[in-house]
Amino acid sequence: MTVIPSRFDPQSLLPNLSQKPGVYRMLDAAGKVLYVGKARNLKRRVASYFRGRGLDRKTLALMGKVSDIGVTVTNSETEALLLEQSLIKAERPPYNIVLRDDKSYPYIHLTGHAEFPRLCFHRGAKRRAGRYFGPFPSASAVRESLNMLQKLFRIRQCDESFFKNRSRPCLQYQIQRCSGPCVGLIDADAYQKDVALGILFLEGRSNQVLETLEEAMERAAERLDFEHAARYRDQIAQLRRVQEQQYVHAADGDVDVFALADGGALACVQGLFIRAGRLLGQRAWYPRNELGVDEANLLGAFLSQFYLGGVDRDIPKTVITSVPVGDAGILAAALKERVGRKVEVAAAVRGQRARWRQMALDNACVSLTAYLADKRNVFARLIGLQDALGLEDRPERLECFDISHTMGEATVASCVVFDTGGPLKSDYRRFNIDDVAPGDDYAAMEQALRRRYTRLRQGEGALPDVLVIDGGKGQIHRAQDVLDELQVDGVHILGVAKGPRRRSGDERFFTRAGEVPLPPQSDAFHLLQHIRDEAHRFAITGHRQRRKKLKARSELDEVPGVGPKRRRGLLTHFGGLAALKGASVEEIAKAPGISRRLAEDVFGVLHAE
Repeated sequence: MTVIPSRFDPQSLLPNLSQKPGVYRMLDAAGKVLYVGKARNLKRRVASYFRGRGLDRKTLALMGKVSDIGVTVTNSETEALLLEQSLIKAERPPYNIVLRDDKSYPYIHLTGHAEFPRLCFHRGAKRRAGRYFGPFPSASAVRESLNMLQKLFRIRQCDESFFKNRSRPCLQYQIQRCSGPCVGLIDADAYQKDVALGILFLEGRSNQVLETLEEAMERAAERLDFEHAARYRDQIAQLRRVQEQQYVHAADGDVDVFALADGGALACVQGLFIRAGRLLGQRAWYPRNELGVDEANLLGAFLSQFYLGGVDRDIPKTVITSVPVGDAGILAAALKERVGRKVEVAAAVRGQRARWRQMALDNACVSLTAYLADKRNVFARLIGLQDALGLEDRPERLECFDISHTMGEATVASCVVFDTGGPLKSDYRRFNIDDVAPGDDYAAMEQALRRRYTRLRQGEGALPDVLVIDGGKGQIHRAQDVLDELQVDGVHILGVAKGPRRRSGDERFFTRAGEVPLPPQSDAFHLLQHIRDEAHRFAITGHRQRRKKLKARSELDEVPGVGPKRRRGLLTHFGGLAALKGASVEEIAKAPGISRRLAEDVFGVLHAE
């Protein structure tokens, strides 16, 4: 037997170890937990680490750091699994598969308002009155569903204070995303019918919604109420388009599907979340495989932490995996104990479930390839920003605004967009800012944000996960006011302020909660520098173009009735603008095509001072 090098002497521990199930913790010299594991037989499992056979280089490296091992005996393997996940969550050991996000998934909340309930984004404990639908895989999936529900059923999403203090309909009514209950444009009975249809849709019963809308359309047509019939017709057409865009699914189903693509030290786990037979969305994780475990054990460790890591997860009836996971029976038993009903964990599936599994596997392979490709640094930076801001999900879309002008002249605002592939130049936008005081950057930023997000609320594009503002706390509060006014939820606002020396690397970062400390060498710092510099470049380019255009304009452009043809004729007749300015009204009137009255107007503009 070859004894591997270690700071820990196993002879004092191994003879006294129990052969019962339990959990072991490997600690370094400072007492920090390096690795947590579970075992069916503690003595046999721990002893296996001190034999040279079957241990790879990464495990040998771990054992070289171990100074002590602590064990806890449990009554069953299920208890060992639950304790293992609790310790991983508490200690976050570097050699375990550690799930980055430890927040609950978001839901759609239908409030308990008696007459006019609202639909809104919700995350956390479900303590408020009303109904909850989900869970959704990400905040963007919730926003997409809320936007769809607004289009289809016009259910309000404004908060109570906004709802109770309206004297006229807001923008959402004007763009046909709300039926205007705040000002009595719809009665409670009609509104509740729309809510009932929205509930059916969220429950996955879209065919029943279609039947209800078709019957309502026929009744409206029979009583010659063609306006309402046309509205029902449009709702039916929108709902059919939504059905076509969604992945083909079974009539029912409450399933989570997980597939693993292994890339060596890094892997990708892709999850699909199906509730009531409807695919709510998908999400990818990139766990690090520090010990190089095989696919079955890696996916099993991920699922154990995902469902049992102390976070309130919605556990489905069935969990489908791309490979048979290690200790699937123990995981199923632990899930059953958690929810009080049978939970199936299976890899061998057929029919529709096999197609779901293949879809998840295909997406996992694509995501891992993209992650490891040339733009892999963008993924790392997005994950760094997620960690720095404490976001529940990895941000997948960022927008950054900047203002450029010269002494208040020719003000231009830029909006640049980054996604998981870096700069998304097709979504860049510029806004020429008018009707604000020269040099008022706050008003200029407010105008740009209002124009941008009004268009997005009308369905012209996707909302960002993070909105980056070139400015400090004042700009952040002004941006938040605009988003509140437009009822834009779920967008995190971050301000980038120049440091005291206004030098690259001295930037300070703020949210509404206060300053966010970011080391200059961090991935998140580099990402925010990149998007801020890109917004600055795009704004300056637009400002220079606008300024050049304004400078190129002739003073004659201000004269009503003098177009390009007459302007060229005047300049040709006098030989230039300077000579024209020196001419009298009578001399100007002698130019071809210029009347006495027009000559007076030309003279008045050229000598306005």
